[in-house]
Amino acid sequence: MEYLPQLLFIAALAFAVYFFANNVRKLKRNINLGQEVNRNDRKKTRLNKMLRVALGQSKMVTKPIAGTLHVIVYVGFVIINIEVLEIIIDGVLGTHRVFSFLGPVYSFLIGSFEILALLVLITVILFWIRRNAMNIKRFMSRELKGWPKNDANYILYFEVVLMVLFLTMNASDLQLQRIGHEAYVEAGAYPISQFIAPLFEGMSESALIALERGTWWAHILGIFFFLNYLYYSKHLHILLAFPNVYYSNLEEKGKFRNLDSVTNEVKMMLDPNADPFAAPEEGAEEDMPEKFGASDVKDLNWFQLLSAYTCTECGRCTSECPANQTGKLLSPRKIMMDTRDRLEEVGKNIDANKGEFKDDGKQLLDNYIKREELWACTTCNACVEACPVGIDPLSIIMDMRQYLVMEETAAPTELNNAMGNIENNAAPWPYNQQDRLNWVNE
Repeated sequence: MEYLPQLLFIAALAFAVYFFANNVRKLKRNINLGQEVNRNDRKKTRLNKMLRVALGQSKMVTKPIAGTLHVIVYVGFVIINIEVLEIIIDGVLGTHRVFSFLGPVYSFLIGSFEILALLVLITVILFWIRRNAMNIKRFMSRELKGWPKNDANYILYFEVVLMVLFLTMNASDLQLQRIGHEAYVEAGAYPISQFIAPLFEGMSESALIALERGTWWAHILGIFFFLNYLYYSKHLHILLAFPNVYYSNLEEKGKFRNLDSVTNEVKMMLDPNADPFAAPEEGAEEDMPEKFGASDVKDLNWFQLLSAYTCTECGRCTSECPANQTGKLLSPRKIMMDTRDRLEEVGKNIDANKGEFKDDGKQLLDNYIKREELWACTTCNACVEACPVGIDPLSIIMDMRQYLVMEETAAPTELNNAMGNIENNAAPWPYNQQDRLNWVNE
């Protein structure tokens, strides 16, 4: 019985790690369903961008209030996890405050954790008020109804519970130190929980131990649960923001991807010496894609699928979108959310069919993203510029537009007219080239 708590802890830790690893495996498989794209160039530039944007939170603070609050939670999350390391070691070895030998350094760390825990607690409450009581437009969009709204609130509630458990654990530990219990040697500084500890002065020693052990177990099991909840939540960005920023597009905004097969075809058409009836060069047919553009998630590239999982659903992209501001159906945030939902559906299909995808009669186009949404986009790149973690909704929109135009010839009438005029008149307007300068005479 002496080692029972350790055995239970090791079993809980092993289960949490196994479940998390299984979710990571599914996540990696789903992302790898995407088409290949090379994002291994300019490694130094990519690393600098990741350190500045993902680690340094440089794009978060462009909105000072929300950005500052996010930085507090972010710093608290990172630093308080040092204390989680101690709890895991204590749980495995059966020790208590194994790092207490650090003396003044340990006191500084525990004191810092407590101050950060209080700041996180206050910040999370402010986040809840902003999201639920202040009627901020980007938190009231139609795509945030149901699970997305609940998911965001669940995380806020969960963070409140974890911080309260942490401070209560420390306060009961401090009270046990004060009454001289042999297993609770004096260690650490408690600038916050010292004000909570007096609430427990009337409790018996056994009740205090039960409180301290109960909150200790609840805190670490809650963290294990939180770790495995991430896969199902928008908070997966905690893990994916760093690779997403690193592999994000470094090309100039507004530079669109050209298909080599189409470019070569146009060059041949413009070459007066080219033989239109000549057999294609060796290897040319291999360069032709199976499908132009994208109608489903497997037609997108792996970075676009990674971005779908990384999306924080913060709505900065949608709040900056001029089409959305003028009442159009388009919401760049919804584009990313729909892509993730469809990708998850495809992943579950593969799981249910022993590793093979069985055609379900659905696709990203029409079943999730409407054509009206795609054609409402002005390609201004405002959504790309606004995203704090390097997501590019515009690339998905353009790939799906390309499919509509090149595979279904389903461009809007206005665009078909413009393209026809460019072909016939070398300009998008319906005027003969010879009449183009007639306005001078007027």
